[in-house]
Amino acid sequence: MLNRVRSAVAHLVSSGGAPPPRPKSPDLSNAPSAQPAVPPEAPRSPPARAGSGSSAPAKTVEARASFSRPTFLQLSPGGLRRADDHAGRAVQSPPDTGRRLPWSTGYAEVINAGKSRHNEDQACCEVVYVEGRRSVSGVPREPSRGQGLCFYYWGLFDGHAGGGAAEMASRLLHCHIREQLKDLSCWSSQKEVTHESLVVGAIENAFQFMDEQMARERHGHQVEGGCCALVVVYLLGKVYVANAGDSRAIIVRNGEIIPMSREFTPETERQRLQLLGFLKPELLGGEFTHLEFPRRIQPKELGQRMLYRDQNMTGWAYKKIELEDLRFPLVCGEGKKARVMATIGVTRGLGDHNLKVCSSTLPIKPFLSCFPEVRVYDLTQYEHCPDDVLVLGTDGLWDVTSDCEVAATVDRVLSAYEPNDPSRYTALAQALVLGARGTPRDRGWRLPNNKLGSGDDISVFVIPLGGPGSYS
Repeated sequence: MLNRVRSAVAHLVSSGGAPPPRPKSPDLSNAPSAQPAVPPEAPRSPPARAGSGSSAPAKTVEARASFSRPTFLQLSPGGLRRADDHAGRAVQSPPDTGRRLPWSTGYAEVINAGKSRHNEDQACCEVVYVEGRRSVSGVPREPSRGQGLCFYYWGLFDGHAGGGAAEMASRLLHCHIREQLKDLSCWSSQKEVTHESLVVGAIENAFQFMDEQMARERHGHQVEGGCCALVVVYLLGKVYVANAGDSRAIIVRNGEIIPMSREFTPETERQRLQLLGFLKPELLGGEFTHLEFPRRIQPKELGQRMLYRDQNMTGWAYKKIELEDLRFPLVCGEGKKARVMATIGVTRGLGDHNLKVCSSTLPIKPFLSCFPEVRVYDLTQYEHCPDDVLVLGTDGLWDVTSDCEVAATVDRVLSAYEPNDPSRYTALAQALVLGARGTPRDRGWRLPNNKLGSGDDISVFVIPLGGPGSYS
C-alpha cells in the first residue's frame, strides 16, 4: 500500500505533459527569498485589471516577462521553465534531498492554466532571530543573543495585476515582523496588556509598514499590482495566523476541522465598505452609491419602491428610488464575481496603490485594507500527533476544494506513510494541489467528477503540529 501511494503521487506530479524530474540544484539557502529567472527577458506588458482573470499567457518566449519562484524550491533554469509552463502545469515541490524546510513542512505549487502570464503566487518559509533593542522605559541596552527570541514563519502571497507586490512581500514582510517584535524582549507583564496581544499588534503593524513601503517604492521598483497575504508565525508555544485576502488556513486535528482564517471579499466586507462610502462620499467620486440593491436600478424606476440595504443593515427594507440611486453600486456581483467599484474581487491585501476604476482616475485603494485578521492557536493546550496539520492554501485550492475534502486527503495520504517519515507532508501538499488542478482533457483541466479543476495558481503549505522534528 505504501509503495503504491508513493508511486501514484510521483506519477501524478510528473503527469500532464510535464518533462522528467529536474536535476539536483545547488543549495540556495543563503539567497534572497525569490529566485530570479535567467536569462533576462523582454519587458513586461501592461498588467491586467486586478481580479479580472482575463489576461492571456504569452505566446512566444520573446514575449515573456521575467518571473521568479521561491528560493527553497531550488529550481534550475530548466526547472524555472517547467514552472512557467501553462500547458504542462507540472507540480513543483522542494527537492527530497538536502536541507528540509523547518518542521519538515510540505509545500507544493502549480501555475495557472492561462489566467495570467506567470505564476503570481509567492511563498516564504524562514526561521527568524529577533534581537532585543531597548527597554520600554527608553534606556538603551546592548543586544545579545540571550535577550533575543526566535520565531518560525510561513507566508503565502497571491498576486493580482502582476506579481511584483507578491514577490516583494515574500522577501520583506518577515523582516518587518522581526522589527516589530524587537520590543518583546523587554516586555514586562502588565495586567492590561498580554504577551499575545503584543504579538498580534506587531504582526498587524508589520502588514501596515509593508504596505507603506510598497507605496513608497512602487514607481522605482516595479511593484505592480497587489497581493493577498496569509502568514503564520510560531512564537513561544503559540501559532498566529494572519490573513489579509481570500487565501485560507485550516487545522486538521484528529479528523476535526478548525478554521484559522476567513476570506475577505466584497461580500464578506460589504458593511465596512459601505460605512466608509457613507462617511466619506467624496471617495465615491459621484460615480457610485454606497447603498446596495438586489439589482441595478433603471432610470424608468425613479420614484418606485425598491429593496435596499445600507451600512447598518444585515436585512433588507424598501425605499423610494431617487436620482442618486441610479449610480453604480459600490459593491456589485455575487460569489467569485463580486467586485468593489466593478474592479477588484478582494478587499484586504498589500499593494494596489495605483489601482483605479476602469476608464477613470478614481482610486480604489481607500476601500482596500492592508490589516490582517489574526487568529491564535495555543499548541501547548493539546497533545498533537504527527497527523495533525495546519494547511495553508491560496484561493486556487479553496475555489474547488472544501474543508472536508482537504481533511479526507490528509487522512488518506498521511496514513500511507510512516509517522516519522518527513516526506509525508510534501506528499500531502502535492496531493492537495493535484486534487485541485485536475487532469488535462479535451475541454480543459477536469476533476474526477468531470467538473472544472482550478485554473488559478495553486500554492499549499502543510505544517505538521506534532511528532518528531516539529517544535520545541
